[in-house]
Amino acid sequence: MVAAAAGLADEVGLANVTMGLLAERLGVRAPSLYKHVSSQADLNRRIAVLALTELGDVLRDALQGRSGRDALAAAARTMRAYVVEHPGRYAATIRLNADSPDDPVVAAGARVLDSLSAVLAGYKLDPADTVHALRLLRSLFHGFAVLEAAGGFEMDTDVDESFEWLIGFVDRGLTS
Repeated sequence: MVAAAAGLADEVGLANVTMGLLAERLGVRAPSLYKHVSSQADLNRRIAVLALTELGDVLRDALQGRSGRDALAAAARTMRAYVVEHPGRYAATIRLNADSPDDPVVAAGARVLDSLSAVLAGYKLDPADTVHALRLLRSLFHGFAVLEAAGGFEMDTDVDESFEWLIGFVDRGLTS
């Protein structure tokens, strides 16, 4: 059911996923969905956990055997592709906080942060700067991909060229 809801979110946008629409898609009545989730918010949270888990997995796989700029580029391209391909489910991950240390959001989010941390391991960063660098990577990759998914780049310059420029810029900053 969560996978179907995530697919629906990618198709119609997270804000447009309702229990009624999901039930219709699944060929069941809406009240039967409440046997599996407690509310719309619970469903959205489960979509977020699925998205973070998927993103963490594809990032991990993309980074295998890579370091430095190669790892940075692989992570950037992977995150961009995921967000553009799955804008609805990715939207569920925004403004998501863990309710407790054993919340599935914590483990799912850690998958993504572990991969981004692996990228940073290829650079000689002061350990005190690690959190700042993680926030930088997440913000840049997230922002670019979300803007692209929403059709936010209307200038004549090629978007792929701008993205490669971003990767080079970040690499130079992390290297210096």
